[in-house]
Amino acid sequence: MYKLTRKKENLVLRAGVIESIRTFFSEHDFLEVETPCRIPAPAPEENIDAIETEGWFLHTSPELCMKRLLAAGYPKIFQICKCFRKNERGRKHLPELTMLEWYGTDINYLDMMKQCEEMIRFVASKTGFGNLLKYQGNRIDLESSWGRMTVAESFEKYGSMKMDEAIEKGKFDEIMGFDIEPNLGMKKPVFLYDYPASCGALAKLKSADLSLAERFELYISGMELCNAFTELTDHKEQRERFKLEMENRKRTGKTVYPMPEKFLDSLIKMPNASGNALGIDRLVMLIADTAKIDDVVAFLPEEL
Repeated sequence: MYKLTRKKENLVLRAGVIESIRTFFSEHDFLEVETPCRIPAPAPEENIDAIETEGWFLHTSPELCMKRLLAAGYPKIFQICKCFRKNERGRKHLPELTMLEWYGTDINYLDMMKQCEEMIRFVASKTGFGNLLKYQGNRIDLESSWGRMTVAESFEKYGSMKMDEAIEKGKFDEIMGFDIEPNLGMKKPVFLYDYPASCGALAKLKSADLSLAERFELYISGMELCNAFTELTDHKEQRERFKLEMENRKRTGKTVYPMPEKFLDSLIKMPNASGNALGIDRLVMLIADTAKIDDVVAFLPEEL
């Protein structure tokens, strides 16, 4: 009971953050939608594991269903929902997390950066923090222009080797996690963009350089807050990418999910669009100035 009482201030703040998010999207003419959290076939991404339930799966993201809504003619949609990821537990991770996901048609990942920046500024203002956040001793300026850095540039600046060499040696994730991410967004938020094509299973590739995906992540004070990209709308290419992800999962002994056929069928009618998945728990951590995700949710899995 004491733990719940001690969290009251953060839980009140959390409610204010979620209310502000809804206000922002309502004022920008987005439709709030709800999609099922239990689905027959999640996106078969190599490094994200779904939780099985009676032969189906709890979704790791509402992405597939939301894109089917885009294809059906819903141009601007958002959703706040629970997502589930197997074996994810740590200082910044929970197996049951709260996700904000939104999509807009006729925009790309650069346009989405602007939307993301505007939304977070709005939430910080509405919750009484203005344009300055203080997180774990860092002063984060939200007002001035936010930084942008390509993944290749980040490896050159902070990594022990260049991006292409890290990929070749199988050290991309290791260098990102230990050398690069802790240095990002320490004084102002930074968008890290143009990921290797292999790191964007559902993202459109850059027409000028097919080795790169039109994907970005936002970092504030060393913490990743969101993952976004220009959407891949070619159903044939998406099927081939899913096949590759399935082969990688099989090779590493992971569950191989069914092919999400209805999603792939919907891509035939899907317009050009961009989407963004942002962790609300982490956003509240940032605003509440706490380094532990445990401090911003009412109940932990270990307490149930």
